Amino acid sequence: MALELKNPHSVMAALQSRPIDVTEIRLTAGAVQGSWGDVADEARRQRIPVVIKKSAPQKMNRRQSEDQGRRTAGSVALVKPRIPSALSELFPDPGQDAQTGGLWLALDCIQDPHNIGAIFRTAAFFGVRGIVLTKDRSAPINATVYDVASGGMEAVPFAVETNLSRSISQAKETGVWIMGTSEHAEEDVSAYSQDRPWLIVIGNEEKGLRRLTLEQCDVVTRLTPTGIVDSLNASVAAGIMIARFSPFGPGIK
Repeated sequence: MALELKNPHSVMAALQSRPIDVTEIRLTAGAVQGSWGDVADEARRQRIPVVIKKSAPQKMNRRQSEDQGRRTAGSVALVKPRIPSALSELFPDPGQDAQTGGLWLALDCIQDPHNIGAIFRTAAFFGVRGIVLTKDRSAPINATVYDVASGGMEAVPFAVETNLSRSISQAKETGVWIMGTSEHAEEDVSAYSQDRPWLIVIGNEEKGLRRLTLEQCDVVTRLTPTGIVDSLNASVAAGIMIARFSPFGPGIK
């Protein structure tokens, strides 16, 4: 079943990476310029139908006028969701040298699709090599995730697994080290660096990491607050961890 994507940047990324999965572009009359205009041009080049929808004139305030041609203008694209990768495709083959570097993520029951989308966007920016998501008690990978990711869903391989603990165990067999995150951890994240390939595990927005997940972690660290706010949104915390431990990020080597 196709998703209705409203972010032209998400649509363009799909057109460029897997045009066969983009079935139709539906534009409002006022969205033929700017980002949506670029989408339409690329779709026509790929021989994908572009339909211009006529809409009755509406009185808009300045903010609404500025939004014309962007995701709130009523334009959508019908795009099939990506098929998740097998877990074995995300990590180095056992026996290979995992020390070539890299960063992976695991999301333990993240339930807000906006958080998942934001994490994928940051992961794509920093070149994360793969993301493992849980099948149960997690937000579905829906149109909201794709739109918030703004193209990141096309750039980062991901697997959806029933048993995260077992998946982490398989990752460890390839030479990847596992770092859990918890506000209750004794060690601050500053105790570790980019000296090895890491899989960083981000927990549920309210409950954090599950017990079996924690037991699989080689280390568990926290982001220690230095101000009056003592907690972070899951996607913000993930972004800080990605920036710190990505081989392409500004973290401490």
